[in-house]
Amino acid sequence: MTREKIYTREGDDGTTGLFYGGRVGKDSELPRAYGAVDEAQAVIGLVRVTAGHGSDVDAIVVPIMRDLYVLMAELATLPENRHKLVGGQSCVTPEMVTHLETIIDDLETKFEPLTEFVIPGEHPVAAWLDLARTTVRRAERHSYVAAPPPSHVVPYLNRLSDLLWTMARWQEGVSRPVKSV
Repeated sequence: MTREKIYTREGDDGTTGLFYGGRVGKDSELPRAYGAVDEAQAVIGLVRVTAGHGSDVDAIVVPIMRDLYVLMAELATLPENRHKLVGGQSCVTPEMVTHLETIIDDLETKFEPLTEFVIPGEHPVAAWLDLARTTVRRAERHSYVAAPPPSHVVPYLNRLSDLLWTMARWQEGVSRPVKSV
């Protein structure tokens, strides 16, 4: 069996291949957007390992990490090829966004509402969740141009950042107000 090499050299000219064909510059809006999502997914991986495999956090983030592959497939497709995408497999659906809202609603019942600003760093998992949230926000900003409506990429990323914020507060337990010095 011949093993294919990981490198192709095709991107040495500053372009990258896309899902369903076509090539664009590596600095164009599509790779910028799916690259930012890829970074967010890596940070969520750090959340996962810090929380522990088999934990409640792990049970929430693993399906989300799979969703992010779907989202990146959509972002890695030229607009003229997006009609080939399949909902839930290679493009984001409204149901995927709603699912995140359901998780947020459930988690919000597990801690007291905040009355003060939060200073990150109360708990290691919460700190990683806060970093993941900011990375997702950047991915959302990049995706706005790369996947305009009717795409559901931006709403998904918006809800995901809300979920990561909610998860961080949940991991911190009952919110602690910021003390003045």
